[in-house]
Amino acid sequence: MDTALVWFRRDLRLGDLPTLHTVAESGARGLGLFVLDDRLLKTSGGARRDFLFRSLAALDDQLDGRLLVVKGDPVDVVPRVAKKVSAEEVHVSADYGPYGRERDAAVAEHVDLVATGSPYAVAPGRVAKTDGEPYRVFTPYFRQWLEHGWRAPIETGPATVEWVDPDDVKARRVTIPEPESDGCAAGEAAALQRWAEFCEDDLAGYEDARDRPGLDATSRMSVYLKYGNIHPRTMLRDLARRRSKSAEQYRRQLAWRDFYADILFQRPDSARGNYDRRFDHIRYDSGPDAEEAYTAWCEGRTGFPIVDAGMRQLKAEAWMHNRVRMIVASFFVKDLHLPWWRGARYFMNQLVDGDLANNQHGWQWTAGSGTDASPYFRVFNPTTQGEKFDPDGEYVRRWVPELRGIPGKAVHALKDVRPEDYPPPIVDHAHERQEALARYGEIKAP
Repeated sequence: MDTALVWFRRDLRLGDLPTLHTVAESGARGLGLFVLDDRLLKTSGGARRDFLFRSLAALDDQLDGRLLVVKGDPVDVVPRVAKKVSAEEVHVSADYGPYGRERDAAVAEHVDLVATGSPYAVAPGRVAKTDGEPYRVFTPYFRQWLEHGWRAPIETGPATVEWVDPDDVKARRVTIPEPESDGCAAGEAAALQRWAEFCEDDLAGYEDARDRPGLDATSRMSVYLKYGNIHPRTMLRDLARRRSKSAEQYRRQLAWRDFYADILFQRPDSARGNYDRRFDHIRYDSGPDAEEAYTAWCEGRTGFPIVDAGMRQLKAEAWMHNRVRMIVASFFVKDLHLPWWRGARYFMNQLVDGDLANNQHGWQWTAGSGTDASPYFRVFNPTTQGEKFDPDGEYVRRWVPELRGIPGKAVHALKDVRPEDYPPPIVDHAHERQEALARYGEIKAP
């Protein structure tokens, strides 16, 4: 019987995995492979690396210890392992990110790389305008995304493929690294359990509660999607069975994930640069004062409670509520006048669910340099945002213990707080809003 490599990347599961179905149909045995790629590991923060290692350990358990983990450059490692087992094909889920496409093209020069499926409900490039041009605004993309639809989950599991024992392969197998810190449970079983709990306990109230960081009413499924512990179409199937406004709203969030992946696929340069090239000319602050402001933002001591709560949650949990992500990003770009890509880089280093497409384009949406149809004049007022989305002040008091003695929403509009207890605001928001609008006026089209 022939052997085929099953090269796992962002699909660390065995259920609803199209590559396994393709291997089974070919009649080949499968050798499960994961490559610890330094180029990716070095750009991942500790929380993401730890979650990856926990996911790999869970996948190895599902395979009864038959996951071959090797270290090195995939362009060298994958063809070498394929040659050792006389594998004619290497099966993968398609990768649409800038680095993944470059890497896969290089590997495909040496082996027959067979891509089946992707980490998305609708793969990038599938949804386009009637003239073939990609969408740059979400709402029309979303309508077409719904019309396009997606395949139903496929029934696969550990028994779908006959697995080769990696001990029979003369390759430099390495032990899966131990996580350096505690974190949420990883792997397919953990993802399915968390999703089931959310659907049962919190989905019904998602429409009303999703923007309230103090309620912890979001699903926290982003990290499981990041590493493919679950496929979005599995989630979409379950949402279709629960017809409600909350289910529709959650489905919309999954569409945003596909949309940003599509944007990055069409414009890989937008991972590091402005989608709207006019913003290449906007003025940012620099120098010692800007560096001091950057440090205060990172450490959660800006004097704006909702901003500081979010940054402290990020440091403590390697995660931040999505509404708060927008608030702290707006403050970074439009109150501190710092470049969005610097804040995005800090997020990617800290977040356990750091996803290049979601993170970079979420930041650009807030900065005004991205795909959103609304112009740059959207400037979040951190005080009123706190009062609106954390009306009882519980979120702030949870993460900013200095303010726990202030009741209700008064915790957002501080009065009579001593500087030695909590820092005063590092900027005047009203002034900085006008400054942000003035800088936008310098670059907008006449």
